[in-house]
Amino acid sequence: MARPHIAVIDDDDKITSLLRRSLAFEGYDVSTAQDGGDGLKLLGSRHADLIILDVMMPKMDGWEVCRRLREAGISSPVLLLTAKDEVQDRVKGLDLGADDYLVKPFALEELMARVRALLRRRPEKAEDSTQFRFEDLLLDVDGRETIRGERRIELTAKEFDLLHLFMQNPKRVLSRDQIMERIWGYDYSGESNVLEVYVAMLRQKLEEQGEKRLIQTVRGAGYVLKGDG
Repeated sequence: MARPHIAVIDDDDKITSLLRRSLAFEGYDVSTAQDGGDGLKLLGSRHADLIILDVMMPKMDGWEVCRRLREAGISSPVLLLTAKDEVQDRVKGLDLGADDYLVKPFALEELMARVRALLRRRPEKAEDSTQFRFEDLLLDVDGRETIRGERRIELTAKEFDLLHLFMQNPKRVLSRDQIMERIWGYDYSGESNVLEVYVAMLRQKLEEQGEKRLIQTVRGAGYVLKGDG
């Protein structure tokens, strides 16, 4: 079985060298690039199972690289490395299609845990429905489309996966741990508010034209997809 390929795009030689050695030691196939342009060329010529992407790079920053990757249809998980710990900076990366973020300086053990979580795959069962409907909301899994009423909604890969989970479990309260396990992986050890950030972004898109809230918070229990509220 082929080893997972991880692309590291970072202009810091020390970090690039550290990640190349550490990831290779863990059994991953590693490619590196030291700026955004070279990173895009690398990813255009070879599929990566995971992309570790620095935000603050000269010429083309990580946000722009992430945006171009998603526009090009490259859906590989993206882990952003950022020196900025402001909420708006983290939200910007997630909204552009990143799957997770890690603030520098970081512990290598934590990065490895996030790599394992992002690489974890849960193939869909063949018998699973490819379309889900709840009230005026339609989710087409095969076409990766989300429609509310007559309005088409653009979701990032992680937002889509999160909504898919809710649509598979209508009117069922899902605990935070259940959601984190299904969407981010068993050993996910990310920032404590990453789920809350994604739920907020998903709600914003679903309610952009004043539609009623479908994803409800159940205090002390989790979240539920239901029509009243």
